[in-house]
Amino acid sequence: MQVMDIVIDSLPLILILCLGVFVQSAAGFAAGLTIIPALLWFGYSIPAAQCALLVASIPQNIWGVWSFRDSISAKDVTWPAVGRLVFFPAGIAVVYQLEMLDTQTIRQIVGGLLIVLTLSISWFRPKPKYHLHPIWAWIAFPLSGFMQGVVGMGGPAMVFWVQAHDWGTRRSRGFLFAMYLSSLLPALTILGLVFGASVFKAGIISALTIPLLLYITQLGLRAGTRLGRERLKRITLVLLFLMGLSGLLTPWIQV
Repeated sequence: MQVMDIVIDSLPLILILCLGVFVQSAAGFAAGLTIIPALLWFGYSIPAAQCALLVASIPQNIWGVWSFRDSISAKDVTWPAVGRLVFFPAGIAVVYQLEMLDTQTIRQIVGGLLIVLTLSISWFRPKPKYHLHPIWAWIAFPLSGFMQGVVGMGGPAMVFWVQAHDWGTRRSRGFLFAMYLSSLLPALTILGLVFGASVFKAGIISALTIPLLLYITQLGLRAGTRLGRERLKRITLVLLFLMGLSGLLTPWIQV
């Protein structure tokens, strides 16, 4: 009976992870943007939601790095990864302070950030170039690490930087997979040291769900192929905007 109670209590987490992984596989983005706000609605803290997301993404990122290993350059990855990791603790310091706020306020903050990120993804259309001024890397990767630490949404800043380059698909995807993978162990370690056992349960459940998530990944890839990623991207952006709006309106719509 106790096992059944644990499964029932964990069902929202499992379903949300499945949804986020499906969206990521089908549309090519938005796992974190989907999973973090949704888990907040079900009572999970930001650190616990981050831990679940990071653990769930381990197989996908390992597979991605292996698949695109011939297109990944250590020269491309090393300093961006360092810049991202250095600013991750600063984000954790902020989320540590945020945890002292009431739940409604946290949801409003995350909802506002989600709207900003969604609109940025919708409107930002950089003209790809062979070379960018280094200042953009100094902005993008520290910002990515900081946002990853604060709300677990560090992907958009990196994606914008990659989109501004005239790289091919394999190099772009390989770079992003390598960046995500390089930060997984340090991020999980810092979360564990700062927040302790409060994040472990979500991470363990996420780890046990990995076989299911791998199957969901395959379903998402098929859906993306059949329906087209651009169409799915538009649908996803609308859903993300509505999720962000619901976060902002939490005091008025929460039962």
